[in-house]
Amino acid sequence: MAQFIDPSVPPSGAGCVECDAEGSWWVHLRRCALCGHIGCCDDSLNAHATAHFRATGHRIMRSFEPGEDWFWDYVADDYTEGPELAPPTSHPESQSTPGPAERVPVDWQLILAEHRAEG
Repeated sequence: MAQFIDPSVPPSGAGCVECDAEGSWWVHLRRCALCGHIGCCDDSLNAHATAHFRATGHRIMRSFEPGEDWFWDYVADDYTEGPELAPPTSHPESQSTPGPAERVPVDWQLILAEHRAEG
């Protein structure tokens, strides 16, 4: 697995790169263990972490949530092990989940439920 993880690379930022560019919001964040790209999880509207895997082949993601240290292997479709990554290892604890707070709609749970029903 070492060829799929670079522990020296810092995260790309504190939020989903694409959601920040689009002005969107996310539920949880994932960090590419190879290049540091931060993307939103599959429970989010846009699933940018999975899109990053599909576009790049970077198969290992790590949770970017405070208190979580698990890794996910998209190819094996299962949890995996990994080393400590360059800090920070999560978004700031002051950042809301979902987030960012100023972009999360009041009816976000309904929006996600409708999105899943369409999927």
